[in-house]
Amino acid sequence: MELRAQSLKELYEKDFYLWLLENLRLLKNRELDLVDWENLLEEIEDMGKSLFKSVRSHMSTIMEHLYKWENFRYVPEMGYDWIETITNARRELRDIFEDNPSLRVKAQDSETLRWAWKAAVRALVDWFENPKNKTWVLTYFKVKLPTETDFPQECPYTFEQVMQYKPWVEENT
Repeated sequence: MELRAQSLKELYEKDFYLWLLENLRLLKNRELDLVDWENLLEEIEDMGKSLFKSVRSHMSTIMEHLYKWENFRYVPEMGYDWIETITNARRELRDIFEDNPSLRVKAQDSETLRWAWKAAVRALVDWFENPKNKTWVLTYFKVKLPTETDFPQECPYTFEQVMQYKPWVEENT
């Protein structure tokens, strides 16, 4: 299907997949004057942002569950689901970093760690608000639901800990 530049811009809103295929065809054929550059550049930028958001999200999940393991286990047998979640998120991160080594460098920066920790704290607050976790609230916060101020303001984990720290192994050695 041959399209003109203007109709290609319209296609972007109506059928993204077809828009993508048509731009790919144009690029492969070196028909650069017909490519929808404005939307294509935006999509490329969004792809990078999406990958980075995924990295931060996995880091946040790891921090949340490490913090639960270290601070909210009132019997030794609990928390094994947290280990599984940490392990899965680390595997996802390793896969992303293998395909995108520059993201590993960006993930180590203090701003990324700070953002991931803030997201982990929000997830912890949400977790405590779930009625099924009332026992944890009563055990660790006596009556009131915790807020973000009840958790460390500075990220307690380094990038190396996010990727490798296994407190459950250290407990069993």
